[in-house]
Amino acid sequence: MKTAFHTTKRSPGFSAIEEPSHAAARILALQFLATLEKIERGTDASFVDCGGRPPHDDESQIDEPAADRRPDVRAAWTSVPADLAVVAVLVARAFKAREGLLQALRCGSPVVVIATHAARLVEPVRRIVKHCIVGHDIGSTNLKSEGMRLLKAGRTGILVRDGLQDTDRPDYGNDLIAQALPIRVPLIGIAPDPMRHLPRDMVRAAEHRLALPALDRSMVEVVIEGLFGERATCRLNDELLRTLDIADFPVALRNVSTAVDAMEAIARTLVRKQAPLDASPSLENLHGYGEAKIWGAALIGDLEQYRSGQIRWNEIDNRGLLLSGPPGTGKTLFANALAKSSRVPLITTSVADWNSERHLSGTLRAIRDVFERAREAAPCILFIDELDGISSRACVSGEYREYWTQIVNCLLEQLGCHDDRTGVIVVGATNFPDRIDPAVRRAGRLDREIAIRLPDVIALVEIFRHHLHPHPPPDVSLMTLALAARGRTGADVEAFVRRARGLSRRAGRELTIEDVLNEIRQGRPVLSAMAKRRVAIHEAGHAVVGRALGVGSIVDISIHDAGGELILEPAFDGTSTLSTMEACLAALMAGRVAEEIVLGDVSIGVGLGSTSDLAKATRIAGDIELKFGLGVLGPIHVEMSSKDVLFLPGILEAVSARLGEAEKTARSTIEMYRRDLTLIADALQESGYLSGSEIEELLRSPDVDPSAMIGAVPIQT
Repeated sequence: MKTAFHTTKRSPGFSAIEEPSHAAARILALQFLATLEKIERGTDASFVDCGGRPPHDDESQIDEPAADRRPDVRAAWTSVPADLAVVAVLVARAFKAREGLLQALRCGSPVVVIATHAARLVEPVRRIVKHCIVGHDIGSTNLKSEGMRLLKAGRTGILVRDGLQDTDRPDYGNDLIAQALPIRVPLIGIAPDPMRHLPRDMVRAAEHRLALPALDRSMVEVVIEGLFGERATCRLNDELLRTLDIADFPVALRNVSTAVDAMEAIARTLVRKQAPLDASPSLENLHGYGEAKIWGAALIGDLEQYRSGQIRWNEIDNRGLLLSGPPGTGKTLFANALAKSSRVPLITTSVADWNSERHLSGTLRAIRDVFERAREAAPCILFIDELDGISSRACVSGEYREYWTQIVNCLLEQLGCHDDRTGVIVVGATNFPDRIDPAVRRAGRLDREIAIRLPDVIALVEIFRHHLHPHPPPDVSLMTLALAARGRTGADVEAFVRRARGLSRRAGRELTIEDVLNEIRQGRPVLSAMAKRRVAIHEAGHAVVGRALGVGSIVDISIHDAGGELILEPAFDGTSTLSTMEACLAALMAGRVAEEIVLGDVSIGVGLGSTSDLAKATRIAGDIELKFGLGVLGPIHVEMSSKDVLFLPGILEAVSARLGEAEKTARSTIEMYRRDLTLIADALQESGYLSGSEIEELLRSPDVDPSAMIGAVPIQT
């Protein structure tokens, strides 16, 4: 047996709003507005149609007025509140998507549930249903214990729940539904998420499950027509239209008298509304966010389907995210971009805000209040910064343990209340994810952690492009800026550009590349031509040997102010063998070997610091001997510091021998691929940056004149 609401293969829940006839939906919406106008004027509040005729049980008579007739509305301004008018248009569109539903409500006894998606819309929808759909000639009864005695044939039962009360849950109120169903009258339930907030038996019995649609261009035009008595074409561009919210209408239309002025006022309001977010890019224009950007794109799609009724809230899997990473990597920027692209409100808070309260009770109230605000604004994104400010209970002892335990428990309670968190996406941010209480990161809370890393060179180019918009310096090489800023954050880039603009403004001239470079370098010396040549040869050596021996895949290679860098995809993991490790060693030693082959000597940079080539190679060779069970001691795992290794007989010699063999392998490989070394070094010295794909394309080029090869012409060092 088929049911009326099971119309989509995607979800057995609230079906997508089928595309109705816009003309029919417009007529019904104007009927609703005419009825609301009469109520506001204090005149007859019964259901009226577009011709002013009395209500009919025949829906076809309601929907087919003369083409040149319109409802009784004022020519300049109606007394119907603008936000209520918008809700009336949304409800009309939702009901017109179901053929015969209006007639069934007046002649039959269907059970209808309506998803509003937001608590603040429950009461306006109830008013529309009561006055415009049910009407005074039929009457409605509030489905509560005290109202059940009034529910009888010829009336309609309405149950509203905004999801903010403890009793707004599926297991509460089923006894009332059991009493109402045998009376065989229309029953209508209204809630942000009926599956979460209405009695279970009411949802089970529902033949029709509706969801308020998202505002589109045609609905905006109907709202304006109904309020001002004249039609006007919606002139909002797509970017503004996607940010339009019901709450924008009262703000925009407060002192407007014509439809054309109304459209312009809405546009101005949205432009002002967008101003705080316009400074930040949308999610699709963010760069260097990797997995976080993929997560956000999936969420945007899910929210769009949720708002259109195609999926239920509990089908959205991306409801909680923990962003981690160093300061300045753009965690707050990500939240802004996510809200902008999702077209939902962003509510921001931080643990520092909560802890600014003088007493524990104030902190607990602050936590509950911000979640309450988020529930009222749903669907929305709640961004919690500095989440590590709430200490893990395992790290707290003594007199502070009970204090922090109550705070953590309060946060866990809010995060875990999925029934009360409908429509609220929680994004937490931290610089220290290991300090957060493990319970916060359990399934159903902030159960997905994504680390935002420092932007790479390509991401830095796009970040500079964004902050230099709309007028970057003429003839500027953004790659030059990105290479100089390698290792810095997006926040650093913003500061560099801001300070450079200030300098040029005070000097009364246009911004130049030197202004930005000076801010980046802050007096730091740059590589000389000779040093840059040596770095190019060194990094080309790594690239040639790593590529020839299959050590991971090259992401990019670059020269920056502090030297050079080759980025490889992970070269080894738990499935690696001894031959894999030996290839890694050869690739690490290859920069040193390339310098010696081409320039005749080796620089000390290969061994400067714990992140140098020689330090990395020594650690790997030591791990082969002491941890991986592949060395002279056989199958053994010993945790030892580098100093301790010196006192373990035979180990230092074994490590040194492995590094010597790695140098021999690197040397023979470079001699075999000398042409490749030449091509890569020349191109790198020229551009300062090569991506992995650019290296592959370069090496596929035809043979060059041997005189152009490194070594064929003496290099001055």
